[in-house]
Amino acid sequence: MEIEIHNNDCLEVLHDLPPSCADMVYLDPPFFTQREHRLSTRDREMEFSFDDRWDSASDYATFLEDRLIEIHRILKATGSIFFHCDRTASHIARLLLDNTFSQRNFRAEIIWHYKRWSNSVRGLLPAHQTILFYSKTGNYKFHTILTGYSPTTNVDQILQKRSRDDANKSVYARDENGNVIFSGAKDGVPLSDVWEIPFLNPKAKERTGYPTQKPILLLERILQLTTDRGDLVIDPFCGSGTTLVAARLLERKAIGVDISPEACSLSRKRVEEPVRTDSHLLKNGAESYRNADESALSLLNGIPHVPVQRNNGIDAFLRVTFDGIPIPVRVQKYGETVTEAALSLYKSGISKNAKRMILIVTEDVPALFSDFKVPDCVILVDSASLSIKRLISNLSSEKESLFT
Repeated sequence: MEIEIHNNDCLEVLHDLPPSCADMVYLDPPFFTQREHRLSTRDREMEFSFDDRWDSASDYATFLEDRLIEIHRILKATGSIFFHCDRTASHIARLLLDNTFSQRNFRAEIIWHYKRWSNSVRGLLPAHQTILFYSKTGNYKFHTILTGYSPTTNVDQILQKRSRDDANKSVYARDENGNVIFSGAKDGVPLSDVWEIPFLNPKAKERTGYPTQKPILLLERILQLTTDRGDLVIDPFCGSGTTLVAARLLERKAIGVDISPEACSLSRKRVEEPVRTDSHLLKNGAESYRNADESALSLLNGIPHVPVQRNNGIDAFLRVTFDGIPIPVRVQKYGETVTEAALSLYKSGISKNAKRMILIVTEDVPALFSDFKVPDCVILVDSASLSIKRLISNLSSEKESLFT
């Protein structure tokens, strides 16, 4: 599919395009952050940057409005626009889009939600961005995407047909014998306006080092909603070229524009050699990441701790620290010797620079190597069940000694 990339002010490129030529426009413009954004590639050989500083909110609004007017002109009657923004200026974007595309053509406020890790924020941690979805007319192209049901959903109830009673209240439909009538198989739930798509991992092959790079998975979903194979997609602020890569992978035509020569060069390289990072979260679900040993963690009830996922040596970290480093905890597993458990905890704890570690001993399993010495930094704590077992054993021994 044809992909064009223009190093220019997008206003000039948009002005030169014929009317009603585009099927969809996605734009990820500057967010009015009032700072210059810089980021280097992983090898530190190249730095990408763009200036997001403005004299006033009015200047920023005028800049956007001029380009939105041109976008409205080049969109087909069946076309749509997706405007990417965040909390900084989403209110400005919404007003401009209402004025240019009309409130009646507002389709959705999509929330792109992702996990972030920071302890430095005073207040609520920003963990989402907004994508405002408008169509040019009421006759817009749209493809429903179905998703799975929530684990809490009573699917059996969804499969039951509903009707209205004499009070116009929704009730389950029944036949003349009072049996529930089923409505047949269901394909799933239509995609909601909250999308949980992971931010690009710093080590992801897809990551380029561009400051505001978005995941290809996010753009693919947008393209799948409102475009077909062969449709023309336009990105007036293409940056690292994610929209263009998604368009190529989905066999759409695309035009990308950016005022930065470095960004255009990066976009061309990515289009020629597209790399997409699959999300295990989206593919397998969030539950697939939760493999902490719940029975082991139950021994920590009442003790402030953080469960650890996907670590064979550590079950949790205590919220208290030693020398400023959290204390890892492991619970001895069934059939595991104290030696094996201590070694596993020690290896994982040392990799985290832990100075103190706690092993909760649950069984008296004979060690294979009796000469092994548990490191001083590993503290052994008997579980309540083991302590009671030992107490019972001692009491039994005392009783037997009385009769011998």
